[in-house]
Order: sequence, then C-alpha cells, then structure tokens
Amino acid sequence: MATSATTDAVLAPAKPHSLLADYATLFKLRVSTMVIITAGAGFYLGSLRSGISPFHAGLLQALAGIAVVTCGSSALNQALERKTDSLMRRTASRPMAAGRISLTHGLVLGFAAIFLGSLYLAYTTNLLTGTLTLLTAIGYVAIYTPLKRVTTINTFIGAFPGALPPLIGWTAARGIIEWPGVALFAILFVWQFPHFMAIGWMYREDYARAGIRLTPNLPNAQYAAQSTVIQALFYAVLMIPVSLWPAALHTTGYFYAVAATLLGAGYLGYTVRFARILRNPDSDSSRLVARDLLRASVIYLPLLLAAMMLDAKGRLLF
Repeated sequence: MATSATTDAVLAPAKPHSLLADYATLFKLRVSTMVIITAGAGFYLGSLRSGISPFHAGLLQALAGIAVVTCGSSALNQALERKTDSLMRRTASRPMAAGRISLTHGLVLGFAAIFLGSLYLAYTTNLLTGTLTLLTAIGYVAIYTPLKRVTTINTFIGAFPGALPPLIGWTAARGIIEWPGVALFAILFVWQFPHFMAIGWMYREDYARAGIRLTPNLPNAQYAAQSTVIQALFYAVLMIPVSLWPAALHTTGYFYAVAATLLGAGYLGYTVRFARILRNPDSDSSRLVARDLLRASVIYLPLLLAAMMLDAKGRLLF
C-alpha cells in the first residue's frame, strides 16, 4: 500500500500550489474549525448561564480572536516541525516542509497571529480569556511540539492545550472559570485519547520515520498494540461519566444525559472494535479499524456538543 502510494506520487504530475491554498494548510483549517466549534459551544453555554442571548457581537469577536491565535499556533508548529514533516508521507507536501513558505515567513505569521489575537481577545472579551488563549498557544507550540520527539507522554501533555477551547469560550462569555466550563474542558480532554490513538496507529510508520515518539510506534509492535488499546479503552470508558458531568451540574437536562450515554456507548463500541489490532498489529485490517475509530470520534464530538446546546438550561433570547 505504501509503495503504491509513493509510486503514484512520483508518476503523477505535480499539482500547482497557490499561496492561499498553502495558507489553508499552514493554518490547519480543519483543525482550526474544530477549535472554533468547541469554543463556540462554550460561549453559547456560558451566555445561557448568564441569561443573555449568545447571538451577539461578542460571539463573533471571541471566535475571531480564538481562530487567529489557533492559526498562528499551527504556523509555529509547522515551523518547528518542518524537517520532521518532510520525512512523513502525509505531511511532506506541507508548505514549510516543501520549502514553498520560508521559515521567516512562517515565524512572522505565527508570532504576529498569536500576539495580536491574544491582545484582541483581552480587549474585546476579558483579560482572562486573552491570557488562557495565549497560554494554550504556548503549551501547544513551546511544550507539546518539542516533546513529540522526546517522550510518548507528549500525548498526555498535548491534551491539556487541546482541551482548553471550550473553557476559553466559557470565560469569554462569563469572565470567570466555573465548574461547568471545567466540565467542558474535561470532556474534550478525555475525548482526545481514543482519537489520538487511532491517528497514531494509522500513521505509526510515518511517525516512526520522523522520530516522533508515540505509544502506537513503540519498537515491539505487539506491546505497542496492547498499550494503545488499553489507553484508548480506559478513556473511552471514562468518557461516559465525564460526558454526564454537565447534567450533574444542571447545565443541561435529562435529554442530554440520555443522548450522552448513548453516544458514549457508541464511542466505546468503536473503541472495543479497535482492539482487533491486537490480532495482527502489522496488517492492513488493523489500520482500517483505526480509521473507523477516528471517524467515529470526529462524529461523536459535534453530536455530543449539539445535544448539550439543544438541552442547555437557560433562557435563549434572539
């Protein structure tokens, strides 16, 4: 499969790259979109807790600032990883890895976006939101990214900045850190692990080639599979009670509790199915079940947030 993909890439004519398309890749627009969705959910729920409509200029201001900082963080991440990206098939065509965007170009864009976006958030929302967003960028770029080549614990460390967007959305609406916002953080924190383990397993050879240390690409394939499955299952089981925390805090009602339980059971089911990688870790079928878990995780989170928003306690004003 890998040989065929490489051959196809060599024989196929090179596709032209526009600066706009390169920026879209540099800023990881799909990842940034997920960040905006989770932050928007936090803002929505926080606004309802305050008894005000979430649909006002403050929502656009908060999401715009968060989006700018997220894009800047992605640019700096690719600046730091341009050499390792060039070693992996899935990332070799990224603009900085391929040399279409220079290091200086990427650094200027990244630092400017993070600084200006955080400053904008502090001015238009509140100082806490601007500070949390800046700390998220620092954690992602300056701590998580370098650790990827040092220790497999990087996945756990990286889950902290990865889980902050909904809490940031909450503080943008409320101005303080409260338990419902922490519950949103916990949900996103726990959700990431089956998601990350699926990605890591799908691209374990690529990551190993680039020297990125993950549980799925530990030297002993059978041990790597066991450790990967144990972590994924642990967090998938934990996902069910954690996802019910908003209902326990009376942020949502019974409809959400039922929906969260059913969605959590489905997520757990796909994670149990992911355990098939133990049969033959090096087979193509193991990558297929990992891909299925990845798809399930990407579907699960928006559905969970949608159920939470539909059943949120508070007065919705337009």
